[in-house]
Amino acid sequence: MSHMTYPEAAIIGLIQGVTELFPVSSLGHSVLIPALAGGSWAKDLDAAAPSSPYLAFVVGLHVATAIGMLIYFWRDWLRIIGAFFSSIAHRQARTADERLAWMIIFATIPVGLVGLAADHETRVLFAKPVLAGVFLIVNGAILFAGERFRPQRGRDADRELEEQAAGGQPVRSGAAHASGQRALRQQELSGAIRADRRLAAMSYAQATLIGTVQILALLAGISRDGIAMVAGLYRGLAREDAARFAFLLATPVILAAGLLEVPKLTGPLGHGIHGQILVGSVLAGLGAYVSVRFLTRYFQTRSLTPFAIYCVIFGLFSVIYLSV
Repeated sequence: MSHMTYPEAAIIGLIQGVTELFPVSSLGHSVLIPALAGGSWAKDLDAAAPSSPYLAFVVGLHVATAIGMLIYFWRDWLRIIGAFFSSIAHRQARTADERLAWMIIFATIPVGLVGLAADHETRVLFAKPVLAGVFLIVNGAILFAGERFRPQRGRDADRELEEQAAGGQPVRSGAAHASGQRALRQQELSGAIRADRRLAAMSYAQATLIGTVQILALLAGISRDGIAMVAGLYRGLAREDAARFAFLLATPVILAAGLLEVPKLTGPLGHGIHGQILVGSVLAGLGAYVSVRFLTRYFQTRSLTPFAIYCVIFGLFSVIYLSV
């Protein structure tokens, strides 16, 4: 069994945590970067090798990634989970939060079932570096199409949200720092509640369709959050809302995927690399927290196009480099 060094675990952990939230495919980068580095990296970190712990390590990092996301969205998840139990008690989804809770459940079921049935086999089958490069190009094309062909109502929703943000009252410069931070956080919480009300206006079928496309993320190179965002844009969501729904959907999926790999990493497959797993997990969680914090603000005013360009360029470079 190949050995995994601490530098390898640290770098891959940080990359996985960051790219899991960015619409550029964490699995694709985890497959391509060792192959492009070559040498011991390509040997130690071969996701397609059946006896290597690397694939289990990468997927196992999802637990730390999900924890980072839960820390950022903890207030939202408390509200959504509370609404779920409230709907159970009332035997109907009466409020926006209750509807959103059930939307997340329905949207998670398809990818959860496919993941249980074929997650490992699919990842190993398609975790070839050249294939990952090809799918990364495809991911870029999907992101570009999502922006280019989105319906007008989505563009109108973007403009409306930008106008509302521009009309908001800024925190006075003379206010105390702590008070300013509390005011900013309260503003973010209010914005999240308004976003969830807009998301709850979708039908359950539309929400389920957005969640179902996450199945494509089993292919190394296809981004889970990117593909879900594009589906949301096609539905007519504003970028901010499409990103938020994609992040909310991703959290239970990547947490479940990671938990399924934990027994492998605590068993013989993880023998001798438990320290490396811990280092990679800490950095993955930190990377995920910083990324989701950045991206929730980024998508308030900016598009998927820069990520589309990056995916196409990096994918083309990888395919050419690995083929010659």
